[in-house]
Amino acid sequence: MNHITIWHNPRCSKSRVTLGLLQERGIDPVQVKYLENPPTDTEIRAALIALKIPPFELMRRNEAAFKELKLSKESTDDELIAAMATHPILIERPIVFAGKKAVIGRPPENALRLLDA
Repeated sequence: MNHITIWHNPRCSKSRVTLGLLQERGIDPVQVKYLENPPTDTEIRAALIALKIPPFELMRRNEAAFKELKLSKESTDDELIAAMATHPILIERPIVFAGKKAVIGRPPENALRLLDA
């Protein structure tokens, strides 16, 4: 079994459910409370590669910071990544990593796909 890490927000129900699903299967993932310890630009870029998605798809577009920063689909990847590094609330959650693969835990059951990989 690959090392499992979760970018976790304990206040988010989806994040808590995802963590619970992993723990029910005997997996105690490393929990990165990304709002307290924001990922760097480089870590976000690595997450996007593992997720195989563009930065816009990792954004929480309903957050006030998204509107305040005047971000949009037309924003460059660098602008979006910089915004997520500076305002981690903009990062969709949770993200579960296993080796070089990752999934967003929405729905939480997505995390289980990594266990079969």
